[in-house]
Amino acid sequence: MASGAPATESPTSVFDVAAYILRREGPMTTWKLQKLVYYCQAWSLVWDDDVLFQEEIQAWANGPVVPALYEIHRGEYRVATIQQGNPDVLTDSQRETVDAVLDFYGNKSPQWLSDLTHMEDPWRKARAGIRDGERGTARITEESLAEYYGSLQTDVS
Repeated sequence: MASGAPATESPTSVFDVAAYILRREGPMTTWKLQKLVYYCQAWSLVWDDDVLFQEEIQAWANGPVVPALYEIHRGEYRVATIQQGNPDVLTDSQRETVDAVLDFYGNKSPQWLSDLTHMEDPWRKARAGIRDGERGTARITEESLAEYYGSLQTDVS
């Protein structure tokens, strides 16, 4: 299980990860893209003991959001490309992680993904004290992601 602290500085940005997701999966709603990059970060912390990207994740009313990514797709419902991202900079290990996340979560609806995040501790704990539907910018920490999603992983030896 991950210690919760990033092992190294990741040269990959959330834009690179989003560009990779869109190249593989095709156009999607911005809402779904936000949830997929969130799950990619969470499982990278568990499986690789490292962050996938450095940008902060916040617990917004509709689920986890990376504000830096939101800023470039603000006002759009669907997105097909992320011009600021380069999908080719992901390492083989990072691509394996993202591919595994997409294999599991990629066919889920944005609403399903949002509902799932609302039932999970990292978002719930970050939103503690904030009313349902109320705006909030509480940070979801890498430590909370590693701890929660690491507890879901079972050892198969």
